[in-house]
Amino acid sequence: MQSVRSQDQGFLVHNKKLLKIRMFLFTFITLMIISISGFTQCVEVDEKNLPFHSGEKLKFQIGWGPIPAGKAVLEIFPLETVDGMNYNHFVMTARTNSFVDVFYKVRSRIDAYTDLAMTHSVLYKNRKKGRNKRDIIVNFDWGKKEAQYSDFGKKKKSVSVLPGTFDPLSVFYYFRLTDLEENQEIESPVTDGKKCIVGKARVIKRETIMVLGKSYDTFLVEPELSHLKGVFEKSKNARLQIWVTIDNRTPVRIKSKVLVGSFVAELIPEQ
Repeated sequence: MQSVRSQDQGFLVHNKKLLKIRMFLFTFITLMIISISGFTQCVEVDEKNLPFHSGEKLKFQIGWGPIPAGKAVLEIFPLETVDGMNYNHFVMTARTNSFVDVFYKVRSRIDAYTDLAMTHSVLYKNRKKGRNKRDIIVNFDWGKKEAQYSDFGKKKKSVSVLPGTFDPLSVFYYFRLTDLEENQEIESPVTDGKKCIVGKARVIKRETIMVLGKSYDTFLVEPELSHLKGVFEKSKNARLQIWVTIDNRTPVRIKSKVLVGSFVAELIPEQ
């Protein structure tokens, strides 16, 4: 009887660990989108002096505490031509490693499109493979100032969007056009197609950090989390920190601590 009880307890502990890993992975994929989406300000775009360009690829390694969990990539594709109009094309992919695949396999790709002047989003796609499949498309109708969300073709009621609204991915690239300074507060409208919010963040300080053996001169930015639900709402002292480089606002480290544990995503230096 004692042996059976010990086995049951071991099974419960094992299942709790798996549940935490699954919750973490869901949280991380959400965070990688949200953490780079909550803050911009009005800037004038000079296409010749953009801090990013077509062909840029930023690779991140992801860890949950001491456990390696997977990788994510932010990439700028060549201009996309639709009906004779050119659009910026940004892509984010995320995937778990072989170890985590056993518990909770994640294969995710997000495509975001904006006008060339970087004034607003025009199309957003979020596709996920694995246990929680998604085929999300958000179409923007700027004549009506609305965004239409659908998942596997099933449409939701359109939501109103504010002028200059971006999707959760492309707003990150707009943010990189912004010159930062300590104690600066920044805000911008952003939508995932289901609701439109005004994301806010504060530039905490300037500091030099080491990431995977490379030194970076950075600003530490902390987005406001009050508008986020789920694990953030349940975590009393939830915190999200992002370090971006001084020169072109490239994220080099994203770190958070929530109810299910802590994670860190770090930029892999180019070889």
